[in-house]
Amino acid sequence: MKLSNSFALAFLVIAILLIWSLKEIIILIFAGLILAMALCTLTGKINNFLHIPRQFCLTIALASVFLLLSIFMIIVIPQFTKELQQLIIQLPSSANALWEIISVGIEKIISLFFGEDSNLINNGLVFKEFNPLPDGVILANGISDSIKRLLNIAGNLGIGIIQIIFVLSISLMVSVQPEAYREAFIKLIPSFYRRRSRLILLECGEALSNWMTGVIISSTFVALLAGLTLYFIGIKLVIANALIAGVLNIIPNIGPTLSIIFPISVALLDAPWKTIVILLSYITIQNIESYIITPSVMHHQVKLLPGITLTAQFIFTIIFGPIGLLVSLPLAVVIQVIVKEAVVHDFLDKQIKNIT
Repeated sequence: MKLSNSFALAFLVIAILLIWSLKEIIILIFAGLILAMALCTLTGKINNFLHIPRQFCLTIALASVFLLLSIFMIIVIPQFTKELQQLIIQLPSSANALWEIISVGIEKIISLFFGEDSNLINNGLVFKEFNPLPDGVILANGISDSIKRLLNIAGNLGIGIIQIIFVLSISLMVSVQPEAYREAFIKLIPSFYRRRSRLILLECGEALSNWMTGVIISSTFVALLAGLTLYFIGIKLVIANALIAGVLNIIPNIGPTLSIIFPISVALLDAPWKTIVILLSYITIQNIESYIITPSVMHHQVKLLPGITLTAQFIFTIIFGPIGLLVSLPLAVVIQVIVKEAVVHDFLDKQIKNIT
């Protein structure tokens, strides 16, 4: 192996190790780039409509976002917070109600099959609670555990605030001068591939813009339809459940499954028969969103197969944690564009042409 090749290989290994050690910062930077892309897309829409300098369009975009967030914080968030607290408080009671329904069902099944011997079997399935620790020890352990949890929550909250500030700072700085940051990144690429890289980055940006537009529309649809459904069924805490359904819709496969837990927990304490109605309603909403809304608003988007989406969620969650789950889909969109253009089109197709 030549000396230059050895240096190139060593540099590649060091670069990979450095990227791996900075993976948590890199995923935050990517989250900031997603927000910057959203701002740039909104700025471009305003610029196409008003035909004024970009800086003024960006100012209008930021003011519009701030105004919408302020209205949302004043009108929706207080009610949502109140209902969310009630929802969390009701979860243990809902779990007990669900366990009672399951227990009654099991007893009826056992009675149907075993008749008179069913009481003996039911008694054998009951496990008595055993508490080997004195009450004082339990109280002391409970207090110490509570203090530790509060400290952990405070520490995580502080880190979370710093991460949010970092992401917002990245998004604002990039959205002010997107071309400058793009050109600075392209300079890191070998000169013979810079022109092609510029086109690939533009295509990645367009794919992300289409993805964000589609997600906003589909999530809004899911939230509104879930809220109307729960309102007509007569379920309490409609705003909290509707917003949870809309927000979790951003996370495919996993999000819609998690969103159904909360309204069902409320229905179990109200009228158990409503759980069946909610389950069927949410399945119907997801099918409408998947087969009607999403195809109509994302016809220009990069198509992601369900298997690729699920794999991306699994891999990025393991590597980056909860943030990786949130950004798994836009990451998959960008990676698919890069693989399609750089690997398949620019490398593999040319290799096949050379062979033939």
